[in-house]
Amino acid sequence: MQYAGCTMKDKGNGCSFISMSHEPCALRLAPICIKGGGDIASGVAWRLHQCGFRVLITEIPRPMAVRRKVAFCEAVYDGHAEVEGVEALLIGEVSDSRQVWDQGKIPLLVDPECEAAKIIQPDVIVDAILAKKNIGTSLSDAFLVIALGPGFEAGRDAHFVVETNRGHYLGRLLTEGSAEPNTGVPGTVAGISTDRVLRSPGRGVWQSEVEIGDAVRKGGVVGSVDGQPVNALINGVLRGMIRPGIPVTEGLKIGDIDPRGVKKNCYTISEKALAISGGVLEGILRVFG
Repeated sequence: MQYAGCTMKDKGNGCSFISMSHEPCALRLAPICIKGGGDIASGVAWRLHQCGFRVLITEIPRPMAVRRKVAFCEAVYDGHAEVEGVEALLIGEVSDSRQVWDQGKIPLLVDPECEAAKIIQPDVIVDAILAKKNIGTSLSDAFLVIALGPGFEAGRDAHFVVETNRGHYLGRLLTEGSAEPNTGVPGTVAGISTDRVLRSPGRGVWQSEVEIGDAVRKGGVVGSVDGQPVNALINGVLRGMIRPGIPVTEGLKIGDIDPRGVKKNCYTISEKALAISGGVLEGILRVFG
């Protein structure tokens, strides 16, 4: 397969890519579609945008990002969202994308099934939903399909898979096999894992009593679900929290405390998101670079 001076060769697993010429690649003139606008997906979108790519984000009607201050999906509610100097704008039709790109911004479209891909025909699709399973991505969706995290097999569901589990292989681009399975255990930050995550005590509507960036103390109330208090289990800074007024179920992750206590970390892309975005960028450059 040939695109802008780049040739893809399949050596049996569908994952071997070789550049066949030194002609300039026109990928930056074609859209990249990112499915999902949470903090990890936003880290990917931010990095690709900073590298000059035209990015379109598709989202569900009511996203529930925890790290809202670094998630472009907040544009679904507010019409716009800014992450480290890059702004995403909510659009009503995929045809509005070009105008947003011309402004140097990222268009975001409420499009749960990613129907926009059928219209704009992106050369790259990144599944950054992080559902821990494949809920609708196919190898044939685009010239290059990259999927993040467990639930995908490189060469079958996507051309590449990027490892999302914290540890030695975080951000690694996989050309075969799958990412490490979901452990259900939050990654360790400053020696603390499970206790840094806030979860709903039951079914109801979440209401917060603090704001992202606020310092919290162990045992302090950070909010409630239909009158049931949610208490901090550690000292630190509230790094993320879902929007108040959203219906939740028992055990749902609703917040994240950073035990390092650095407030500015609440408003900057995490090292995890940047590592993963590096894997995505590598995958694109392996094919089109």
